[in-house]
Amino acid sequence: MRKVFFAFAGMPAAILLLLLTVLPHNTVRAQDTTKILPNGTDGLVFTPKPADTTFVNTKKQLAPNEFEGEYSTFRIGLGYIGDFTAYSQSKVFKQQMDSAGLDLTPHYQTRDFRILGSGRFLKSKRYLAWKFAFMYDGDDKVWMVRESGLTIGVPELKGNFFIGRTKEGYSTIKVMNGHSGLTNERQMALDPVPILADGIKYFGYFPKSRILLNLGAYDDFISKGQGFSTFQWQLVSRVGWLPVYDTKNNTMIQIAANLRYGKPLDNKFTVKSRPESNPTPQLINTGSFPADYSSSIGGEIFYRNNRFMIGSEVMVHNFYSKTSDDHHFAGGDVVISYFFTGAVRPYNTTGNVFGFVPVKKSVFKGGLGEIEGVLHISTFDLNDKSILGGKFTRITPMINWYLSKALRWELVYGYGILDRYGLKGNVHFFETRIQVTVM
Repeated sequence: MRKVFFAFAGMPAAILLLLLTVLPHNTVRAQDTTKILPNGTDGLVFTPKPADTTFVNTKKQLAPNEFEGEYSTFRIGLGYIGDFTAYSQSKVFKQQMDSAGLDLTPHYQTRDFRILGSGRFLKSKRYLAWKFAFMYDGDDKVWMVRESGLTIGVPELKGNFFIGRTKEGYSTIKVMNGHSGLTNERQMALDPVPILADGIKYFGYFPKSRILLNLGAYDDFISKGQGFSTFQWQLVSRVGWLPVYDTKNNTMIQIAANLRYGKPLDNKFTVKSRPESNPTPQLINTGSFPADYSSSIGGEIFYRNNRFMIGSEVMVHNFYSKTSDDHHFAGGDVVISYFFTGAVRPYNTTGNVFGFVPVKKSVFKGGLGEIEGVLHISTFDLNDKSILGGKFTRITPMINWYLSKALRWELVYGYGILDRYGLKGNVHFFETRIQVTVM
């Protein structure tokens, strides 16, 4: 099974690239005028014209930080995120922290700093783009290669292939660029899904039926030993439908299902999660347990009407063992967003994700920027049979202030409830985040 999978996931990129490059096609359909600038899901910035269903391979309309060479454009970007967190803990919660051997103290921490490079090959017969990202992880204190590889436009299949290191494709929120998120951190129940994987991914959108599709196959032949590589291999799919997609009135509904199946590294796994606060340690943790195979099943729905948006993702992670009990861990969230200044969070059907918030007039030009209010409620339960990893629930009201296109400031309050060690304690989070994004 592993050999067959490896043959598929490790398909020589040169052969696939050659075949796709020489095949004739039309990059622009008459009804499409989209320009998508590569710098994609974790480093892509989508710049749509009226529509957003295809890539347009043109030398013109380059972004200010993208330059044209003889064979390729070159785009340079960077990103920085820093967090400050303080706590107010109940007596019971402090007892729980003593049991876990943890001490929560107020502090500032760099979440990450990343450098990005990307471009489009200008002489290819079809859309062909490259990207490279290098990031300093403030938690592990290491530099690592982030999303890097080749995007190949395949309008014959209404989509694109990506070959290299990328996000698997499970969950809209997980696929979205971390700098464009609705909340300060993704919900806890997404933590068992690795942030990156090495392999091949197809992502497409069929305008007539309004069906979105994401299929990926990954292997650890390159990433083994890195912190995010917790599976030997995994197969991932996201299938969705846009029953409402009205670009004129800024109204849309997305319904999607997520499914992944994989083999945990060394036939064991540990599920652990931070309480949606990057400077805070993992407060719920299963410890290592036997797991020969794993599956994750999830559902999601998002509704946006102009400046208002509400969405939810729920999921269950299943672990199967030949020598021990099977285990199941479930979680989910609900998020509500409203822009007081009238902005609309864009949605792009190329990657089927929500993009960066456009800022009409930044504070540096005498405007207010854009101000967004968010309410996020989430929970993740790591108690199952003999495993008592704990359950954490968090309620998070917050303000996102987009001072300019490149500068975002977050003011975050969180109320958390920890059910672990036979106790139920609560904690208050007082957080702020500064984010600089040039992509």
